[in-house]
Amino acid sequence: MPCVGTVHFIRHGDTEASGEGMFSGDLDPPLAPSGVVQAAQLAGRLAKLAVEAIYVSPKLRARTTAEPTCRALGIAAVIEDGLREIGYGTWEGRKETEVHAADRAAFDAWTADPASSAPPGGESGFAIAARAMPVVHAIVAAQGDRDVLVFSHKATIRIISCALLGIPISRFRERVACGTASVTSFTFGPHGPTLTRLGEPL
Repeated sequence: MPCVGTVHFIRHGDTEASGEGMFSGDLDPPLAPSGVVQAAQLAGRLAKLAVEAIYVSPKLRARTTAEPTCRALGIAAVIEDGLREIGYGTWEGRKETEVHAADRAAFDAWTADPASSAPPGGESGFAIAARAMPVVHAIVAAQGDRDVLVFSHKATIRIISCALLGIPISRFRERVACGTASVTSFTFGPHGPTLTRLGEPL
């Protein structure tokens, strides 16, 4: 891989669903008031970087989080469908505790191996990697030596991180932290990706 400076993967800000522990991959909730504040704070910090490009999931919560940064930097975001969140199928809009109680067998299979198992009607970790990693590789190949911003989602960023680090994707829920409005950063050099920040404030 050529050197592209640093790629910063940014999770969207707070939503009401994220605060309640609700599955909302394909759902499109807006940012909560606290999420709007987080987006503004991110813009203040990200505007200090030498940013070459901004990429964003098509979901409203990701686009709204990116908007203040796009305005501050004067850069139009490129929407990439591969960056959207995992689809939770029949679990969408339900709390994890509720699903655990009502659909125990499927929930246990998914938590044991979320790479190859999927929520009923939803997506597996391997499916997310199959659509997200080509986007990441294209971003890396297209950029120069400046910073790139990628606004996405919790599971998607965790899976991308595992894929880049060689961690089994089945462990993405256990090995990678990714709070709302957090930043996970990688540099790309002759020997591949190097993790420089994991799920932290910028």
